[in-house]
Amino acid sequence: MLLTKIEIKRIQMLRLAKKYGMSSQKTVQCSQELDMLLNLVQIKQTQLNKRNS
Repeated sequence: MLLTKIEIKRIQMLRLAKKYGMSSQKTVQCSQELDMLLNLVQIKQTQLNKRNS
């Protein structure tokens, strides 16, 4: 589910960048939302690694 959200957000960001440019507020905001999703994956992976150690 989370990986699907990341892929959707990534596509959305690329479309915004193509339409408005990389430095537009819309693109930057979408990029920040993507970063948050990616950070969640990293946190979950770190937690799993700690449990399995």
